[in-house]
Amino acid sequence: MVRNRAPGTAPAPGPVSVVDTLHGPPVPDPYRWLETPDSPATERWLADRAREYEREAASWPLRDHLAGLIRELVATDLWSPPTHRADAVFATVRHAGSEHPRLVVWPARAHDSPPDSGARAPRTVHDPCSDDPDGGTTLDAWEPAPDGTLVAVQTSSGGVERGALRVLRAADGTQVGPTVHGVRYSHVAWLPGVPEAFYYVRRDGVRGMRGVWLRRVADGAETFVHPCSGPGTVPGVRVLGDRWLLVSEGHGTGHRTDLWLADLAARGPERPDLRPLQVGHEAETEVRAGPDGLLYLRTSLDAPRRRVCAVDPAAPRGRITPEYWREVVSQDPGTTLDAFCPHRAPGGTALLVVRTRLGISEASVHDAVTGARSHAVRLPGQGMVSGPVAAPDGTVFLEYADVAAQRRVLRLPPGGTDPEPWPGPARAEAPRARAVRSGAPGGPGSAPSVVRTVVWSRSSDGTRVPVTVFDVSGRPGPGPTLLHAYGGFGRPRQFGFSATVLAWLLSGGRYAVAHVRGGGDAGRRWHLEGSGRHKTRAVRDLVAAADTLVATGWCARSELCLSGGSAGGLLVLAAATARPDLCAAVIASAPLADMVRFEHLGLGRMWTREFGTTADPDDFAALVSYSPYHRVLEASPRAGGTRYPSVLLTGFDGDTRTDAAHPRKMCAALLAAGPEDDLPRALLRYERDVGHGPRAVSRAVGLAADAHAFAAHRTGLTGR
Repeated sequence: MVRNRAPGTAPAPGPVSVVDTLHGPPVPDPYRWLETPDSPATERWLADRAREYEREAASWPLRDHLAGLIRELVATDLWSPPTHRADAVFATVRHAGSEHPRLVVWPARAHDSPPDSGARAPRTVHDPCSDDPDGGTTLDAWEPAPDGTLVAVQTSSGGVERGALRVLRAADGTQVGPTVHGVRYSHVAWLPGVPEAFYYVRRDGVRGMRGVWLRRVADGAETFVHPCSGPGTVPGVRVLGDRWLLVSEGHGTGHRTDLWLADLAARGPERPDLRPLQVGHEAETEVRAGPDGLLYLRTSLDAPRRRVCAVDPAAPRGRITPEYWREVVSQDPGTTLDAFCPHRAPGGTALLVVRTRLGISEASVHDAVTGARSHAVRLPGQGMVSGPVAAPDGTVFLEYADVAAQRRVLRLPPGGTDPEPWPGPARAEAPRARAVRSGAPGGPGSAPSVVRTVVWSRSSDGTRVPVTVFDVSGRPGPGPTLLHAYGGFGRPRQFGFSATVLAWLLSGGRYAVAHVRGGGDAGRRWHLEGSGRHKTRAVRDLVAAADTLVATGWCARSELCLSGGSAGGLLVLAAATARPDLCAAVIASAPLADMVRFEHLGLGRMWTREFGTTADPDDFAALVSYSPYHRVLEASPRAGGTRYPSVLLTGFDGDTRTDAAHPRKMCAALLAAGPEDDLPRALLRYERDVGHGPRAVSRAVGLAADAHAFAAHRTGLTGR
């Protein structure tokens, strides 16, 4: 009989093991019944886990300390970069103490900074807390019409990330026309000119037609414009330069983008003449319109670390495909080109280019004709730049954050080298001062003195893998260390602000990041070398990183906790189940865990380019070889059980991405595999009415504090 409980709890009832036969060998799945979230058996099992979790969490000494410190660090005003439309400026702001950001608008004026009071003060267009005071509704996306009179707003509740798309009047927030239901993070592209209609995408096939739709605002009448080519692709739509319709289709995140372009001035919007821009190439490409009428493309085509090209969208038919693109900014062998922004400059059109070197951003401005670098942009520190957008006058707004400073918006005037805080400096500095008062060295008013060190490990195949370590200066000898990894979908790890990480550092811990293959830290090649059947390389890279931290004296084995979420949760679980002696503890937040069933859960069917498919025998063999759930099931019958590290799994009932069945099943398998007389080797922190994405601030603080209080308890961190 397979156990699925911790000592002292009642056995959870459920059917006996399901056994699948895939490509020959039988594949047992004793906890298939936990895939049904609302069955009586699952509910009873979850109730046992909740009691078990609260009993354990009550003994963690730093739980309240970390919650209070994180709450302090996030208590600041957070703005998004402003979006300009005619005579109006839109942005979101989450004021200190608020649960969610709200969408505001104000008249355009000098520097576009919102006034604080009076008749020209920012006007709230939509506040999700007004509709849902409990904080369960999130503002997922928004897009103003070209004349600024209307704005499309997407919201969802309960964490499911599938909600409602409404059009609101910017003047008073009242709704215009009927609601579009069942939309998941849709792109919205308004027709140029009068805001009568917009394009949007359906990704879930609610109406049986996945692809691009044109919708009339007043009565909700719709026309199907462009279908998806397959069930595993993701459609997108944009309108560029008030004339060009761009339709995209992603084939696996970070792998391939197909692009089509149509001239909306040449044919009616219901039947656009879509011409191939990039179709069939194994490359990921982002397109932006320049003020000079050209399209600029950030692409991995023939450039694993990405380059920027340009093309004239008005060129004769057939002459906009990649062979006609002109390279403007070439790839750099030591950095990845992660963002760019064409904008007006004193001498014509210029490009702001943001590159990343091992998580740290570098920004420079280039001539859009020659590609020559005109000057570097001086950033406030060693941090992360994201989201650059251009205003009509050529001003570029960008977001900046670093490990010791909260995210804020910077304003770079045309031709400038030193971006200024926007809308003002006071809000940006508040988190630094509070952090110091909470225990950072350096005295009142100084920023925490955080030191960054790069350590190199060597994976099992000889590949050198960098590990970035953050520490507060002056801390001697080994100590409790969190080792984070993601390693999926070609996403590079960038070092912005995390109140959780800073709270951990200020409390006496170290924080490290393993830049494993599968991520995008060293470009497209680095991604592909750790994806698909090569995913085990990412696991080995993480194991090597952990061993290196111990061998070089950063921490003892008993002081090391692995941490990862989503695809990173899969990675840390795979490493810990492959090497049970690797570390003292593991935090796996909303992880993938059952890699035989991942295609049947959440959005797994969309990720076969990243992980492979069980329909292919070679893919199946690779998936089973590192699937954490199956590693534990294989080990559980051994005499005395396997002593895995202490594992904290988090699961969210509304998770429509990875699906909470993964942490439920993983927890059951770990409990059955551990020795009978041991403390629970797996805890499940399970939440209702939230999902994989954004949540209310108070719930985010509670989750972060609990996870890191667990890590502190298991690694011996006592606080400062």
